[in-house]
Amino acid sequence: MLATFLIGLREGLEAALVVGILVAYLGRIGRRDVLPRLWIGVALAVTLAVGIGAVLTFGAYALTFEAQELIGGLLSLVAVAMVTWMIFWMQRTARTMKATLEGSIDRALATGGLWGIVLIGFVSVAREGIETTLLLWSMVQSFGATPSALLGALLGLIAAVLLGWLLARGMVRLDLRVFFGWTGAFLVVVAAGVLAYAIHDLQEAGALPGPFSALAPLDAAGTVAVGASAFPFGWAFDVSGAIAPDSWLAALLQATVGFMPQMSWLQVVAWVVFMAIVGTLFVRGLRRRPARAASASPSPVPHHQGAS
Repeated sequence: MLATFLIGLREGLEAALVVGILVAYLGRIGRRDVLPRLWIGVALAVTLAVGIGAVLTFGAYALTFEAQELIGGLLSLVAVAMVTWMIFWMQRTARTMKATLEGSIDRALATGGLWGIVLIGFVSVAREGIETTLLLWSMVQSFGATPSALLGALLGLIAAVLLGWLLARGMVRLDLRVFFGWTGAFLVVVAAGVLAYAIHDLQEAGALPGPFSALAPLDAAGTVAVGASAFPFGWAFDVSGAIAPDSWLAALLQATVGFMPQMSWLQVVAWVVFMAIVGTLFVRGLRRRPARAASASPSPVPHHQGAS
């Protein structure tokens, strides 16, 4: 519930800020008459995200177990790719997002394409909506159909809408750079966990070699080996005896850092490589932004005495 709440809050606030910028700009230029078209675009985006979630949830029942695992693994990979792209996109465009959105509104109004406002509202929200749907669906699949995970996401989205409204009204202040920095770091870790579970699904489906395939190394008892001798297609570790897979601790660890009591070597390698590459690039992006801000500030003009 905590993990899905934070995801709903982060992704929902991104969408709320974008919509808030668009609404405020249309009000500032005296074009509130086109606001209904903007809201139509937003409603269509929300409907699309909910529809995708419904198709993924109810469409899987007609598939075989292997097909469910294959589709689940592939969609989890798509979710990881989308989340990773969005994290770095926010790092690059956060400072220019307002100007970009206002420019899109100006172009739509200048060309007379008022239905372009619908498209702007749709695209602005659909990105976060589809990304959130895929990510939450992947996480719920890994936890099982737990109502608490869905409730956490819903509460996060409600909190995001409320916070976005308070920010737009100036009733609350929030350092968005710090907020998106911390939540971006959290999403990097979550994406690594979703990637690890995607590997698990693909191994169960037989699309990747692992403990469920004929390539799995066996120990003296004839079961799949665990530890260094099991590399690369066996179990890296198995602590199910200490941490029950259905316990609250296992759920918390899986939701936050992607840890499962039993993980294959491919899962562990994928998690470590993802964190090493994406985590390093993310931290570098955070360090570059203050430097860019400092270099962008105008230098003081020296005052020369005696100049006329």
